Amino acid sequence: MIELGDNGRLWLLSGRTSSYALHLTDREELLHLHWGPRISVADAAALAREPLPPPWPFESRLDGVEEYPVEGGPRFVRPALSVRTGQARGTEWRFADSDVDGDELRLTFTDPANGLALTLHYRMRDDFDVVERWVTAAHQGADGALELLRADAAAWTLPERDGWRLSQLHGRWAAESRLVRSELTPGEKVLGSRRGHTGHQHLPWVALDADGAATEESGEVYGCALGWSGSWRIAVHALPDGRVQINGGAGHDDAGLVLLAPGQAYTSPVFAGLWSGGGFGGASREWHAWQLARVIPRAGEPRPVLFNSWEATGFDISEDQQRALAHRAADMGVELFVVDDGWFGARTHDAAGLGDWSPNPARFPGGLKPLADEVHALGMQFGIWVEPEMVNPDSDLYRAHPDWVQHQLGRSRTEFRHQLVLNLARRDVRAYLWEQLDGLLSSAPVDYVKWDFNRCFTEAGWPDEPYPQKLWVEHVEAFYALLDQLRAAHPRVAFESCSGGGGRVDLGVLSRTDQVWTSDNTDPLDRLAIQHGFSQLHPARVMAAWVTDSPNEQLNGRASSLRFRFVSAMAGVLGVGGDLNRWSAAELAEAREWVALYKEIRPVVQLGTQYRLRAPEGGLSAVQYTRGDDTVVLAWLQAQRHGELPPAVRLRGLDATAAYECLDTGAVHRGAVLLHRGLATGLRGDLDAAVFRLRRAR
Repeated sequence: MIELGDNGRLWLLSGRTSSYALHLTDREELLHLHWGPRISVADAAALAREPLPPPWPFESRLDGVEEYPVEGGPRFVRPALSVRTGQARGTEWRFADSDVDGDELRLTFTDPANGLALTLHYRMRDDFDVVERWVTAAHQGADGALELLRADAAAWTLPERDGWRLSQLHGRWAAESRLVRSELTPGEKVLGSRRGHTGHQHLPWVALDADGAATEESGEVYGCALGWSGSWRIAVHALPDGRVQINGGAGHDDAGLVLLAPGQAYTSPVFAGLWSGGGFGGASREWHAWQLARVIPRAGEPRPVLFNSWEATGFDISEDQQRALAHRAADMGVELFVVDDGWFGARTHDAAGLGDWSPNPARFPGGLKPLADEVHALGMQFGIWVEPEMVNPDSDLYRAHPDWVQHQLGRSRTEFRHQLVLNLARRDVRAYLWEQLDGLLSSAPVDYVKWDFNRCFTEAGWPDEPYPQKLWVEHVEAFYALLDQLRAAHPRVAFESCSGGGGRVDLGVLSRTDQVWTSDNTDPLDRLAIQHGFSQLHPARVMAAWVTDSPNEQLNGRASSLRFRFVSAMAGVLGVGGDLNRWSAAELAEAREWVALYKEIRPVVQLGTQYRLRAPEGGLSAVQYTRGDDTVVLAWLQAQRHGELPPAVRLRGLDATAAYECLDTGAVHRGAVLLHRGLATGLRGDLDAAVFRLRRAR
């Protein structure tokens, strides 16, 4: 809901429990008024009447209170907007217009000196507390070029408090999404990626709570998340007077985003924010619900149990071998069979074939259709792995078009994993990939595509292009456009985003894919911390998790039971990635039972409300999912000391006056008891796990 006040110079956006307010002064200064619990227009007007505090010497009266700080004039904070022309740099804007279109507010400012028109976009839906913000910068001048060095999607202003604690998700390959919390000290904390993709090192999300006082279920939490799958930057700035502002957008520095000719425009990605009075858990549940309702395609459809053939075969694959695996997977209850790397071109190892997206005739003489038809006859969907944005120098594509890769004249072409990056910003490259992928999906009944991205940008050049740095933005926009085009042409095909695991996980890619590969690390104990961090922002419905072999030979050699591996992976979208040819009859039979159990609890896990009951910090950890009358609890015991029993797990979100039956044991529990004393798990020893299904008694 959007309300106006002060003769159309005050705007109040309100959601389910919170409000966001801003005000245009008589001096045409756009000031931030409020972000927090829901208020009225009268409350916002009262805030607008309060005078700004007088500036201290050497400080600006606007810093820390301006809604969208720009470079230029009496400002010293990090600018959200930096513009350059041939004659001048910076912005001196004037208010031009405001417009309300449904739940979207648009405020437009102009700079007559350089022809810039900047529109600030806001959207806050009545049933959510998420504020979506983005900007459009247009060149409305008659001549000359306008360079956007920086055009952040938003600058968020926090209320004054004694201090703040910052939460972030950091990591590396095979150790993504690790949650860390620390005091926010004076100065700037800058997170981001300079790699051309979202990156394993940081997820584009931050959360702040005042004085470190918030808990999992209580206290004020402010969160911000960026929807962009390329290089990005979020800067959290604790100003000298104690105020805090958070800027975020595409691009890793101020080297330039795009060069606008007259009539051209740039639209930033969305930088979303929310306030929650329900602690970190309340903030996460709001993020999850919003994404399921407004971001993720077909989010109401639970994702199937999949089998991926990679760990069973590596590059040594054949049609007969895949058929045999498909029969074993179907017998286990798998619903989606995926052929991973090695089915195309001369791809018998990782140094050849990328870019040649035709089935290897020696391995698949009739193409992929005969295998896909048999997989369908077994009652499963059929999926394939691709990595369209990369190319091996040893490929027909590269030999024909070596100029199609990102490169700089006179510089080496660095290879990572024997790969180079195709320049998707080029129209001919986009046209080639569309032709190849559309033809592939039309040649066989493919239901699912695992889209990988296994290399960061290096030598990101574009010879003969007057403004080569634009490829950093245009590559991502072309990736989005290609996905959109494929989804429109093949609406039944689901897509998974992968980038060596969790290297491309963000709101931008999630608006175009059905799930993401969370990490290449499939060790069930390591995964608990990764999944805990992932859940701070994203729902279980998109979090792919696999059961693989034990010992985990690809990573750490840790041995674990099939029970522990399955319960760990059942916290998200369950998959199996082990070598089924090596599993014993007893293991296959046990796996069949776990898959059947997961199918029963899947609607609750993937579509329900999540509560993090105990963090995976050693000892006992647990997660709860509730949907309607059904509740599922997953619990893991990492290790047990002699003479110590694991504590009971206190549940949340239940009706204290109701009774709940455990569908596994038949025991009946009182809601008040489960909330206060907790549920005894009965776990013991090392690496033990259990699933509990509770249903409200009628």
